[in-house]
Amino acid sequence: MNAKETAFIFIEFQHDFCSPGGKLYDAVKGELERNRTIPNAQRLLAGAREKGCLIIHCPFILHEDWVEEHACSGILDGILQNRMFAVNTWGQMIIDAMRPAETEVLLTNKRTLSAFSHTDLDRLLTINKIKNLIVSGFLTHVCAQATAFSAYDRGYQTRMALDACCATSESIQKYVETTFAPVLGGPSTVDGILAEIA
Repeated sequence: MNAKETAFIFIEFQHDFCSPGGKLYDAVKGELERNRTIPNAQRLLAGAREKGCLIIHCPFILHEDWVEEHACSGILDGILQNRMFAVNTWGQMIIDAMRPAETEVLLTNKRTLSAFSHTDLDRLLTINKIKNLIVSGFLTHVCAQATAFSAYDRGYQTRMALDACCATSESIQKYVETTFAPVLGGPSTVDGILAEIA
């Protein structure tokens, strides 16, 4: 992969997932530790910066009116009822360990699963002549996987850095590693992906 044609997207490295006291922290704490998600994501971010790739940070932002208007059920309704990732709250903020640099993109308006929905992600990638997209973040089997599916379907060479992702259990993480990563092809670890980029 050519570095100038490669973008990295870091999905939902926010306090509600990553920090004690976050509203979803207890659901992912075990996998955060076992998978070393945050240290691995920091290595991935450092590698992307060193190689001069486009870096995109993608927090989830609760849009209460939109969820209510569309009668969303399931995960989005749970986020609404518990006010997770609410605007201008500590839980919605990106953690210091993954804080965007001034030159990096902060993608706003993500309100559903895929980072391509209701955002400018596809236009941003097109403008920058990106051909390859590296996905990391939360949850492995929800927003990270949904974004990877969307990228693949749009014709991007897609990788998931699965050791820089986090699921709610080891069994779910392993399921994605063994069944979904092979669909994308190529490496699915931080070290393997960074080695692939020239």
